[in-house]
Amino acid sequence: MTVVGTTPPPRLPVRDRTAARENAGGGLSPMLRRLAAEGATGVLERERGALHLVEGRVVHAESPLSPGLEVLLCAHGTLDAATWREAVERADEKAGAARLLLESGRIGRGALELCHLGALYDAAYFALAPSSTPGHFRYGTGHWFGVLRPVPVDVLERETLRRRALLDRLWPDPLPDSAPLLPTEPVAAPPLTARQRGVLALVDGVRTASGIARELGRRAFPTLVEVRRLAAAGLVTARFPPPVPPPPPDLALPRVDDPDITLLKRLRDALEAL
Repeated sequence: MTVVGTTPPPRLPVRDRTAARENAGGGLSPMLRRLAAEGATGVLERERGALHLVEGRVVHAESPLSPGLEVLLCAHGTLDAATWREAVERADEKAGAARLLLESGRIGRGALELCHLGALYDAAYFALAPSSTPGHFRYGTGHWFGVLRPVPVDVLERETLRRRALLDRLWPDPLPDSAPLLPTEPVAAPPLTARQRGVLALVDGVRTASGIARELGRRAFPTLVEVRRLAAAGLVTARFPPPVPPPPPDLALPRVDDPDITLLKRLRDALEAL
């Protein structure tokens, strides 16, 4: 079956000068590095997500491209939804939601930290992606979730770079990370793991990798790994975004050779000759 409007095979990987500079110590976000050195508290808002800092360390991260912490906690029964909502509603500057959840006895510290760090690193992967707009930092208090296990900025950047490199080795085309995914029919389909079959079953030409992760109640990054593997195997492809429609044409100015313009010019010349 031929699929129209999908991504062509990716180009052969070439040396990324930006990545080389980042690995040399420049960092993914110079602003984030400055805030860490300053020991700032507040939120760094970027094009694809936000990083919340307390005293220069990242305590929470959010991105519309990554399932939130509540999805990871509640999807498979680690925490019931009512307990989560109660903690969120009661959270304030003195008692964050993390502290309230632990005090309730409904979840252990290890399970909460594991889910929280998973959500934080996943959201930060998207938030630290190359951006077409500058970031903006708002000084203020910490996040309502509270401080559970803060992450140093250099650790967060190293993990983000590691994830980029892993995904590029699997399939060097980032479009499947965010575009709607389409199933394909390869000549010889390779054997799939149970996790890959679960992801592939939700590929319908509408859902994105993030949407599939939410549907499965799983973290974003492991889902991206499976999507890239499926793309490399020829089982999925990314749908190109629809072309941007051209702006409405301006009212065309009359051409100098227009018959009406030519007639008016002759009349003007005749009047001037009188």
